[in-house]
Amino acid sequence: MSSLHHFLDKNGLEIDAIIRLRNGKYGLVEIKLGAHMANDAAKTLIRFAGKIDTKHAPVPSFLMVLIGVGTYAYRRDDGVLVVPLSTLRP
Repeated sequence: MSSLHHFLDKNGLEIDAIIRLRNGKYGLVEIKLGAHMANDAAKTLIRFAGKIDTKHAPVPSFLMVLIGVGTYAYRRDDGVLVVPLSTLRP
């Protein structure tokens, strides 16, 4: 079964959503209202992904900043996806 989780460590490092798929793959998501916050959110995702002990868990399949407003989704040079909420509609 797929699942959705939140993460907060004792040092205040937080990930808004961890999406785990049935096949064991997962992605990390930071949720922000505007695109102007994407840089800081991407840095948080990259820092968190770098702390994952890959001997015990696989590398995340994707890192994504979900923003409230925007016209298109794109992949940054560092590999982080920036996705406006409106692009997820059916």
